[in-house]
Amino acid sequence: MGAQDADIFDDMRHRLITGEFGYGSKLRAEKLRQDYNCSASTVREVLFRLSTVGLVEFQEQRGFRAPHQSLERQHDLTQMRIMLESEGACLSIRMGGVDWESRLTAAHHKLSHIETRVRSSGDVIPLLGLWSRAEQEFHETLIDACDSKLLKRTHQVIYEQFRQQLVSAETNYGYFPENIREHQAILDAALERNEDLMRVRINDHLARNLMKPIPEKTQVEAAGKSSAI
Repeated sequence: MGAQDADIFDDMRHRLITGEFGYGSKLRAEKLRQDYNCSASTVREVLFRLSTVGLVEFQEQRGFRAPHQSLERQHDLTQMRIMLESEGACLSIRMGGVDWESRLTAAHHKLSHIETRVRSSGDVIPLLGLWSRAEQEFHETLIDACDSKLLKRTHQVIYEQFRQQLVSAETNYGYFPENIREHQAILDAALERNEDLMRVRINDHLARNLMKPIPEKTQVEAAGKSSAI
């Protein structure tokens, strides 16, 4: 994939996870070709690649569509994100140094500033692009010191599918006022180097998106086993 194709892929990925395309809406290749002033084959290649990371659905004879919204899918993605992010964050606590702490603190500062502005205005739409990128940067930095490329790559795929399921006008694009407090709590657990608390804080942040909560006993046992690794 060339440089232009990569730029189109990244832009389309951002559009897909910030709610620009309605759930189940058809992604018209001719319209996208005009948007990006590129060839039809480039659009098709980009859409096929996006389908491999779960952000686009493809069916023979029907073409490409944005995925449909599904509470069951949202639940599964939330469970996966809790597991991956908890493990990645705890590994980062063990392996990350002052550089990781500094980068995480900086990412949180940017995110907190944007979320405070959104809370003050009561309208997430003007800052949706900035907020989405800052939120993803914070959570990716949280696990960045885990020393597992596979975990980080898998987390990115799950995170973006999760955001895509959550982002719509009906859900206020996934913005909750409690995010400010919850992101601060996650940062505090990281700087305290407290793995058990980190697992709790990540679960507290994401559990609202589950159809049914993960049993508390299971969370505690899993945290205990992970801490013993």
